[in-house]
Amino acid sequence: MKSVQLEATSRSEVRKKSALNALRKEGRIPAVLYGGKENVNFHVNEIAFSKLITTHEVYFIDLNFGDKTIKAVISDVQFHPVTDKPIHIDFMEVFEDKPVTIGVPVAFTGASKGVLAGGKRREKLRKMTLRALPAYLPEVVTIDITNVKIGGSIKVKDVSLENVECLDNENAVIIAVKTSRTAVAVSDDDKEEEGEEAATEEAAAE
Repeated sequence: MKSVQLEATSRSEVRKKSALNALRKEGRIPAVLYGGKENVNFHVNEIAFSKLITTHEVYFIDLNFGDKTIKAVISDVQFHPVTDKPIHIDFMEVFEDKPVTIGVPVAFTGASKGVLAGGKRREKLRKMTLRALPAYLPEVVTIDITNVKIGGSIKVKDVSLENVECLDNENAVIIAVKTSRTAVAVSDDDKEEEGEEAATEEAAAE
């Protein structure tokens, strides 16, 4: 999984509401880094951070404090109830020898047999919650849906990832193909054609 840089500035004020609000008015977001020997309080640029969370991609975040860089993942983001702007971020420090839990987006390849027959594609799970050492975490989980027929589905338990543990319910549906009027119509037409062909062959034999 790739990393992106994010400039970080340490802060001494931790709980004073007026100080935190002053930071937000300056276009900064208060944040806390957990997981290390001690928690680190800092703030980041609102615009730079917003660009990271408005994409479907997932990254490791290299927090650049000037004299040192700390690798982390976004653990939680709090948003303003009215403006929907991020107002606080929790980061978790990443260590190469410790497993990391993170949501990874799902991507699909192939043309489903069920969809080609007129079925409706239903994507149920857009992200999978994975746990693994940082070196083994994928940027995306790619699933081939070519063999999914009408009424068929792919569940979490059907996906195998080497050196990676999936924390989602194993019976959770990732993608399914449901029947539709078009699919039923196609099925009926096929039956009629088969019947006509059988009648023609029978007459020819007589």
